[in-house]
Amino acid sequence: MKLLRDTWLIFQRQILLVIRNPVWVVIGIVQPLYFLFLFGPLLKPALGVSTNAEAYRIFIPGLLVMLAMFGSMFVGFGLIAELRAGVIERSRVTPVSRLALMLGRSLRDVVTLFFQAALITLLAIPFGLTVQLGDLMLAFLLLGLIGLMLSALSNALALKLRSEDALAPLMNGVAQPILLLSGILLPLALAPMWLQRVADWNPFAWGVDASRALFAGDPGNSAVWKALLIIAVLAAVSLGWAARSFARSVR
Repeated sequence: MKLLRDTWLIFQRQILLVIRNPVWVVIGIVQPLYFLFLFGPLLKPALGVSTNAEAYRIFIPGLLVMLAMFGSMFVGFGLIAELRAGVIERSRVTPVSRLALMLGRSLRDVVTLFFQAALITLLAIPFGLTVQLGDLMLAFLLLGLIGLMLSALSNALALKLRSEDALAPLMNGVAQPILLLSGILLPLALAPMWLQRVADWNPFAWGVDASRALFAGDPGNSAVWKALLIIAVLAAVSLGWAARSFARSVR
């Protein structure tokens, strides 16, 4: 019970900080909007589909996974600012659970991601997007796991590196190949076979395939449970590492 209470307290504080300074939420929405309004109209002829609805059922799931990736991979910069301001240092004298310090921050990132993803989905409806509510909720669960995993990883790396100058090139260097090998913008079925085989080792490619299956109304697709299992395991490992990093930092 103490862990839940402490996590809730940290989560409330982090959400309040986001409300007071929502610039990162806005920035996280702007880039997907560029793709939605400027890249989306090219999809119907590029993919050779007959309707806009079919094109956006392919595009929007990938866009949401991209939002989960880029919205969570860079949250460590905020933690570095807190380290510099002495917030984490002062946590040493509080009775708050060390695990709660990490969980509260990661849950804030997941809630922010849900808000952004819901807004992007609603804005895509006038373009012809249709999706069942149950399938959408399952897709959001997958997005939440991705956000939780990457938020934990980003915070753990921030505690390790303690420098924006080191964290920025590392995250950018990792993000680009992962993005290109996940089939976010266009399905990997259009790629040569060697590229598809390389992408099989990318967990985010599984996430994109699962999201597209859900938006297509096929929750029984094997890609869905495989992606949920893979991402859930990786999220658990990331949370474990981040929790240990937080515990050592405020010991």
